[in-house]
Amino acid sequence: MWLRLHVEEIGRLGADTPVWQTLRRRARDGGPPGRVPLSYEALRAVLRRANGLLGTNWSMHDLRHTCALRMIRDARLSLRDVQTILGHAHLATTETYLVEDDPQVIRRVRDHLAGRDEPLTLPGPGDATTPYRAEDLTVLLGPAGR
Repeated sequence: MWLRLHVEEIGRLGADTPVWQTLRRRARDGGPPGRVPLSYEALRAVLRRANGLLGTNWSMHDLRHTCALRMIRDARLSLRDVQTILGHAHLATTETYLVEDDPQVIRRVRDHLAGRDEPLTLPGPGDATTPYRAEDLTVLLGPAGR
């Protein structure tokens, strides 16, 4: 949401235009103020000021980590998509972001188990709907009527 508001404020971006820019007080040539790409040091300064005001200790890596977690949880993105965006050479590195909160896991397992209320029916030998041979099913499941 904040990125969308930021882009609305600065206008449509070209393919090579940096998303994060800073406004110079005056142009180097003495002209009116202009936007320049936000440098590494400038972003560190922004975070330092924000951390001072908020009493936090956030870093650029924390922002990257948060972004990775949000992408991992987005069903529209595959793990491979996230790996590519993060620039990880190995998928195992990206998998470190596959951290789940216990309540989320418990909710999904409950939903899964709730869908299993219907009794499990196995095809019987000679059932026309099964692609298996009756003698194979007898070997696997035992004789009918047991």
